[in-house]
Amino acid sequence: MPELPETETIARDLDVALRDAVIVGVNVARPDVLRVVDATAMQRITAKATIVRAHRRAKLVVLDLRTIDGDAAHLVVQPRFTGALLVERDGLATRDATFACVTWTLADGRRLHYRDIRRLGTVALMDAARYAAHTAPLGPEPLDPTLTAAAFSGSLRRSRQALKKVLMDQRMLAGVGNIYATEACWHAGLDPSRPADSLSGGESATLLEALRAVLTASIAARGTSFRDYVDASGARGGFVPQLRAYGRGGLPCTRCGTRLADTMAIDGRTTVFCWRCQR
Repeated sequence: MPELPETETIARDLDVALRDAVIVGVNVARPDVLRVVDATAMQRITAKATIVRAHRRAKLVVLDLRTIDGDAAHLVVQPRFTGALLVERDGLATRDATFACVTWTLADGRRLHYRDIRRLGTVALMDAARYAAHTAPLGPEPLDPTLTAAAFSGSLRRSRQALKKVLMDQRMLAGVGNIYATEACWHAGLDPSRPADSLSGGESATLLEALRAVLTASIAARGTSFRDYVDASGARGGFVPQLRAYGRGGLPCTRCGTRLADTMAIDGRTTVFCWRCQR
């Protein structure tokens, strides 16, 4: 599932490609991916709307719109496992548009597709109040400079659940999932199964620094592609060679050489860690 670096990459691409573009047509081929509004409302409200900007919140890609009536609206896309937002440039390969669920045609002739093979992702259209309520429960962004080490440590100390599970709790921290929680724990040398409230202030600060470094490096590499994730032009992310734990179960730890262990014991998700150097 796309996490912070992947959705950030998509949002940045879309902002460059679509800012100030005008939507002139909407086709909803698979209405089951829609939330909040139905196909008729999606077509009526977004047709002739201007895309003001694209940005990310947590694992969501958000397109801010100004409707023909001058109202603010937000297209909120959660790609989940196989969802992708693709801007057609000089024609996409047939396979890229085959599973298009929603297509917006722009005034300059380009098209924006929401493609989703398994249709587990969602596309919602919200007014300002609905969007504010939808995002209100989300925790702080890990790359937000106003998130201090002390505040991060305080959040961890409020939970006795496994550290990795707390990192993936979107109410505690927005945008982090299995890949980057696993990687951050490895880089910080912390056992992902430790109770979150057992971390000292120094360990919490080290973890936050490691998490930020991993997320920043992945954004620079345009995200992690194992299976389905692609950016807005259909290209795969390049962060896989930099992974030190995720997806490397049974391989040597690059820090100490010990064979990396993997387990499903934490929240039913595969967790890879080094039992020797993660404490």
